[in-house]
Amino acid sequence: MKRKKVRMVELKTTIAQGLHVTDDSAGYDAACKRVLSEKAILARIMKSCLEEYKDCDVNDIAEKYIEGQPQVSAVPVLPDESGTVISGMDTEDKSVHEGTVTYDIRFRAIVPGSEEQIALIINVEAQNDFYPGYPLIKRGIYYCCRMISSQYGREFTGPHYEKIKKVYSIWICMKPPQYRENTITRYRLVEEHLVGEGKEPVRNYDLLSIIMLCLGGPDGANYDGVLRMLDVLLSNETSETEKRKILQDDYDIQMTQAMEKEVSVMCNLSKGVMEKGMAKGRAEGVAENTLLSIRNLMETLGLTIEQAMAALKVPETDRPKYAKQLNSQ
Repeated sequence: MKRKKVRMVELKTTIAQGLHVTDDSAGYDAACKRVLSEKAILARIMKSCLEEYKDCDVNDIAEKYIEGQPQVSAVPVLPDESGTVISGMDTEDKSVHEGTVTYDIRFRAIVPGSEEQIALIINVEAQNDFYPGYPLIKRGIYYCCRMISSQYGREFTGPHYEKIKKVYSIWICMKPPQYRENTITRYRLVEEHLVGEGKEPVRNYDLLSIIMLCLGGPDGANYDGVLRMLDVLLSNETSETEKRKILQDDYDIQMTQAMEKEVSVMCNLSKGVMEKGMAKGRAEGVAENTLLSIRNLMETLGLTIEQAMAALKVPETDRPKYAKQLNSQ
């Protein structure tokens, strides 16, 4: 019995260890981040979106250039885990005056062919809400600026600004507006000659880039490559079996036992999220109909709120809620 228990512990993945399997959207979001932190997935994102890796083999990116094992959100990978997800570089960026930023995923990567082993700092964010109350691109710019400013005292000290590392903030937008579906857009600093043609080496100013990957679906144009891969991986409609087949057959992503478990957890969570959303929708629909019926009885028969609710046999426990809503209208 003891040996069997040890075996079960060994089979647990980073998601299974760090995530309580629930049916809420927070759990689903956490599972998405865990799956995105797989080096095989990150390598394909880097090859498709970062110019430094466009000519590299994805296996080389995963094995040679992704440095260390960065963290996912605020949850560190367990120290005895030997999987392929990244853990290690702190995802918290603290500032006395600007507060704390917690990145979804952050890690370092070596630039291929650089003699001095030049490193990049890369942040990956999984974003469900494209309109959170502010332009998302501005948040991406802010994240880049924080990743640069936080290098003081870590990557360089004093006036040694030449040691600043280039930063990337990559945003995977799962529910973008229709006009942005299946698009990849890059925002970066460029040199613009207003008078004359004085040129500065690109490496001295090309220090931050924001990449927006806006997923769509098979009905739109450009549904291919990394956009299709991410859409399949993060879809809450594609079955676990279909995800596994597409990733292995079309993208040569060999599903390790750990990754299969992670995808399975995410699929199970997505079902729970959808079912919970449908149940909530039904409950809200019943509440709206009840409210409308109460109002109609009051207007057509001249009943009071209490009389209308009694006529409709509204449960006593629900009556204060409806009374409050009607009185506030």
